[in-house]
Amino acid sequence: MTVSAATSDSPSGRADGGAEPAHRPRPAAKRSVRARLWKERYLFLLLLPGLVYFIVYKYVPMLGSVIAFQDYSAFRGFLHSDWVGLKHFRKIFADAEVLRVLWNTLLLSFLQVAFAFPVSIVLSLMLNELKSDRYKKLIQSIVYLPHFLSWVVVIGIVTIFLKHEGIVNRLIGLVGLEPVSYLQEPGWFMPLIVLEVIWKESGWGTIIFLAALSGVSPSLYEAAVVDGANRWRQLWHITLPAIRSTIVILLILRLGSVLDVGFEQIFLMLNPFNKEVGNVLDTYVYFKGVQQADFSFATAVGLFKGAVGLVLIVAANRLAKRFGEEGVY
Repeated sequence: MTVSAATSDSPSGRADGGAEPAHRPRPAAKRSVRARLWKERYLFLLLLPGLVYFIVYKYVPMLGSVIAFQDYSAFRGFLHSDWVGLKHFRKIFADAEVLRVLWNTLLLSFLQVAFAFPVSIVLSLMLNELKSDRYKKLIQSIVYLPHFLSWVVVIGIVTIFLKHEGIVNRLIGLVGLEPVSYLQEPGWFMPLIVLEVIWKESGWGTIIFLAALSGVSPSLYEAAVVDGANRWRQLWHITLPAIRSTIVILLILRLGSVLDVGFEQIFLMLNPFNKEVGNVLDTYVYFKGVQQADFSFATAVGLFKGAVGLVLIVAANRLAKRFGEEGVY
């Protein structure tokens, strides 16, 4: 009774009769944005150069995409060029040359995904099986090195080996066979492009897969050995499932650039003999937009590529989630 009376007589309703403090400290989650920015100002200063780069070189140039809906003239500018709506987008599907170039792009992209993409997976699995760390690091360094060569150097090496009087044709001549014009024959163009991509980029692509494999617990392999599983069974039931999600994510990201097969490499390999099968969207945009000054049509093709990439990423991501994978987002 005494406690109840004291509690009821207290103006604050507290048993000890004391008053609540006038100012309670704010929890960290309720601090103002300004206070948090000031507290972490040095971290945001580190972020600032990268943020400025993306704004200036990625987002601001997107404003120029408006010329895809104009008959743009460099003399009249953005504000005074005539608006033509979807004229240039309709031209993409009405021009027979554009359709041929689009087919070349899709075919070459399919070949790269079908043959170049799995090589990185196979190479990472082979490297993961090496027991000696010394040999493993040595082989990794060797297969990584081509990535650091520019395409100009790579195409120069290919030209030295495969030109009509090159090393390969000299070796062929020693066995009595006729020399082959690898760089001029249209049938050799796409196989050479895919082989160049495999040689240059496969070693670099293994980095992500090896990082995923490093997280596999050795106890899983030990348990598999106890159960009598051989190396192939361990590979199929432990190693591949461990990197399955990584494979799916990289494949989704690769589908986003399905119409981007590498301008520099293709441009350096093109010549009048193989242009029929080697001209892709990237090089076609260069010829039309830069050499022929058809800026509006070139921009429309670029927007079309971006739209196709976005649709493919969204569709592939939903498909991956439907099969139980995490996806990109």
